[in-house]
Amino acid sequence: MKKFLLMGMLIPVLVQAQWHVNILGGFSNYIGDLQSKAYTTQQAHFAFSGGLQYDLSPHLSILGNLSYGKVGASDAYSNKPLVVARNLSFQTKIYEGNLLLEYNLLDLNEHRFTPYVFGGVALFHFNPYAFDSLGHKLYLRQLSTEGEGLAAYPDRKPYNLTQFAIPFGGGIKMRVTDNVVIAYEIGLRKLFTDYLDDVSSTYVDQATLLAARGPDAVKMAYRGGELKNGAPYPADGTLRGNSKTKDWYYISGIRVIIELPGKKSGNGALQYRRGRGIYDCPKKVY
Repeated sequence: MKKFLLMGMLIPVLVQAQWHVNILGGFSNYIGDLQSKAYTTQQAHFAFSGGLQYDLSPHLSILGNLSYGKVGASDAYSNKPLVVARNLSFQTKIYEGNLLLEYNLLDLNEHRFTPYVFGGVALFHFNPYAFDSLGHKLYLRQLSTEGEGLAAYPDRKPYNLTQFAIPFGGGIKMRVTDNVVIAYEIGLRKLFTDYLDDVSSTYVDQATLLAARGPDAVKMAYRGGELKNGAPYPADGTLRGNSKTKDWYYISGIRVIIELPGKKSGNGALQYRRGRGIYDCPKKVY
């Protein structure tokens, strides 16, 4: 009975709560072993997300979003000769669901602009792949390019393709109308894997990799031989990536926040309109 009473109290609150639809369009990119710049549009891809927002107060909101992005990079764009000689590349689609808390520094019911910050938790799925010299698409995890899952390298476990991340970031919002706010934001994702790009530590023995995973694994583990005057496959234990730092990805773009019909807490938009002087003063009565 107590549960039914609680549900009866919560349902009217949720129905009358201030809900918004969020739509974001922009670009996605990543930070890792194949990307030399921390934040750049070079090699970026289109990304978008959509979700719902519930305002706890004029400053604090809860958001839930589903996002899609794509990241990729190639050693060919590097300014480091040794990296260019490695000749690796990758791409991956990223599917993400997140739950965020967002804080507006100013009340948009009283101001037209406000900076804001957000943070929370996310679950994302990725699956890195690359194209060989003949244009064939090869998924890299199953090739164990750094010996993941091979008996000869028991300390290297296969990485999970679905993992948790910590999303955080910020931006600036502008109220356009009573019911519409637009924003520009940058959202970073702190990852707990170094294999978003399938590159992390060292090369493994060529013969061992060939016997366990076949010729595709060898040719995708090191691609310097595809270049003119390229060096042969490196010796076992030669540095391939930087395992000391994990990979990141980020989504940046324009966000549109649309208020859904419902009871406003404190008549927020009405306060904004009055604050902006939209309502005329009462006429004098003589």
